[in-house]
Amino acid sequence: MDEHGLETLLAVALAAALAPIIAAALPKSRVPQVVILILFGILIGPHGLGFADTGSIPLLSNIGLGFLFLLAGYELQPRLLRQRPGRLAIYGWVMSAVLSIAVVAGLAAAGQVHDFVPIALALTTTALGTLLPILGDNGMLNGRFGQHVLAAGAVGELFPIIAISLFLTKRNQFVAIGSLLAVGVGALILAALPRLFGDARLRRVIEQGRRATAQTTLRISIVLLLALLVAAERFGLDVVLGAMLAGMVLRSWTRKIGVDVGPLEDKLDAVGYGLFIPIFFVVSGMTLDVAGILRDPLRMVAFLVLLLIVRGLPSLLIYRRALPMPQRLEMIFITATTMPLLIALAEIGQQDGVMLPANAAAMVGAGVLSVLIYPSIAAALASKYRPQPAERSAPELAADGPLAADGPLAAEGPLAEEDMTGG
Repeated sequence: MDEHGLETLLAVALAAALAPIIAAALPKSRVPQVVILILFGILIGPHGLGFADTGSIPLLSNIGLGFLFLLAGYELQPRLLRQRPGRLAIYGWVMSAVLSIAVVAGLAAAGQVHDFVPIALALTTTALGTLLPILGDNGMLNGRFGQHVLAAGAVGELFPIIAISLFLTKRNQFVAIGSLLAVGVGALILAALPRLFGDARLRRVIEQGRRATAQTTLRISIVLLLALLVAAERFGLDVVLGAMLAGMVLRSWTRKIGVDVGPLEDKLDAVGYGLFIPIFFVVSGMTLDVAGILRDPLRMVAFLVLLLIVRGLPSLLIYRRALPMPQRLEMIFITATTMPLLIALAEIGQQDGVMLPANAAAMVGAGVLSVLIYPSIAAALASKYRPQPAERSAPELAADGPLAADGPLAAEGPLAEEDMTGG
């Protein structure tokens, strides 16, 4: 890394360090740190004061994106997608996809959209990885509601990622399907490795090194992430898919081996949220075309409203028997929150030379605004209609944690933990 690259990294690191301080200093503020990081990126980037150059640290930013989706995949329990929360989430996404096709077809007929598929997919996405720290800080990932949030977020990320890999590739569709299947099979093989190696032997290796300077579990996790990122890139798939699969494989390993996952989760949070993920969000702000947004702000507002209508409103119908009305309103704003995939889809559209530059800028700007506005509204609704964690007793908190019988990672019935191999 050259001198300018180090200066850029310093500016980004300073922004990452100041973001939580500013968030804590704002009185009665619900502004997520993610938004502050993005705003810092705009400020120091080439479209702002010009202190930092996006070309200096793209690798660190991509690793940050990988960690964001690894942690999202780690939170996902595959069995959840086959139970009621997962089925409802899939129904909701299909409804969003149908609405999106109709809306984008109308916009295309009016000459407002030239690149149909990326924009149609953008309106069906949900930023689970971005939402996790925001909702976790507001105590909104517990209980049955947390199960529905995780399922809806996982489907809103996983399905569009698969669609990107299938429909936005420059290769033959059969080759794309084969590549997707190959990466999926590779993930299943990786999930089965503990059985081949021997659960007891692997458990001893991990327990011996997890608290020492060797940090065995953390190193293995990073190798797994990078391996699946490389595999996805080599097969021409979106690297986000590889990162999410890495999280799911890692979850399978830890549950199958039976080790205490607390220390590993703390380490992943420390490395991810402490270093790489803030870099990704700051760099995202640095790449934001503010001038393009300001030239046509109504276009960005239109995309923001369309996200709420296409991705959010189906929650009112889908969850009518599963959730009370206040929580269904929360789900509208939670599912309509998106950003990382909008950035990826905007880049794909611009690389193809079909997407209007104004639409690319408006999509990303709408994603940033959705992260700023929609989770805050959902959190405000939650605080109004449900008691906050601080107001509840210690026994209630223990019984309603993320790994409790009724937590977001629990099954809806007395079912055992399932890994990716179905064991």
